[in-house]
Amino acid sequence: MNYSTFGGIIHFYYFCIMNQNTKYIPEWEIDGRVLLALPHEDTDWSEILDLALDQYREIIRAFIENGERIILLVPDIAKSIETLNIPDLESIEFVEVPTNDTWTRDYGPIMVNRQDRLRALDFGFNGWGLKFASDKDNLVNLNLEKLRAMPVGLYKNIREFILEGGSIETDGEGTILTTSRCLLSPNRNGGRTKFEISKKLNEYLGADHILWLDYGALIGDDTDSHIDTLCRMAPGNTILFTGCKDMDDPQFEELLHMRAQLSLFKNALGEPFNLIELPLPDPVYDESNNRLPATYANYLVTPRAVYMPVYNQPAKDELACNTIKIAFPNHKVVPINCSVLIRQHGSLHCSTMVVNF
Repeated sequence: MNYSTFGGIIHFYYFCIMNQNTKYIPEWEIDGRVLLALPHEDTDWSEILDLALDQYREIIRAFIENGERIILLVPDIAKSIETLNIPDLESIEFVEVPTNDTWTRDYGPIMVNRQDRLRALDFGFNGWGLKFASDKDNLVNLNLEKLRAMPVGLYKNIREFILEGGSIETDGEGTILTTSRCLLSPNRNGGRTKFEISKKLNEYLGADHILWLDYGALIGDDTDSHIDTLCRMAPGNTILFTGCKDMDDPQFEELLHMRAQLSLFKNALGEPFNLIELPLPDPVYDESNNRLPATYANYLVTPRAVYMPVYNQPAKDELACNTIKIAFPNHKVVPINCSVLIRQHGSLHCSTMVVNF
């Protein structure tokens, strides 16, 4: 159906009213389990598989030591238990599910509360706009539901709409922060307009206030500017963002424009946000001297702790950990060295999804 501009606006506000009982749950409110996928020989980790497994052991140990519970997707349960060699397995549920890769943030279920009922939304995943194979990852949530790894009635199929968890942030009050580069990518949802995408976000996530960030792109990022590499929403009407102090850095101007746009954003009540600047890590390169998208914004929050990616840069790492305490003063900050994880162009938040089951 074609709408006039006026009719379309009325229709959008009608959806906003109808979806006031839907809440996209912010990460810091989800007291659930962390969904991870173990690297294996059929993933892009195959050439450095031992290093990748060491990286995941470190992540898993940090979670267990700080009271988190884990759902771990593996190709073979018995073999994976032997490979991990972690003494305390009581906090881990192993689920045998095929995967293409380990980035559960982008294909894991997105948790909402709809009319006081939890739902795990299964959006479509097409490898970040058809860049990478995704046939197995796109079926993970369906497989979790079939294997009864999630409670009956929790799963909701919305696979006709492509949406990655790393591309959206919420304050839990109806606001979603995202980037136009990602959500308006023609290889994701067939060139749907900003208005059409906004209606979908309202319909499925209860978003009645959508902030579209037009700037910010990290060199080496394969996701078309996922918001979780750039800016994160936090309690107290706060946005943490990646800043750049080095005028000679090729990302300086883009991140400066991003900061300027963030300063103009307001919440659903018309109030400006409290902005907290995270440092930009010193450049990290792969073995071919290609710059990798290292960022401190890619942290994971649970009700207990903030798990902070660090990159063997003591001064910057410490500054980032101290900065995050401004937004989460009652959380324990747990640094996790992600120098291996970043070699596949992702970091800690990308490799995790917090689920309420």
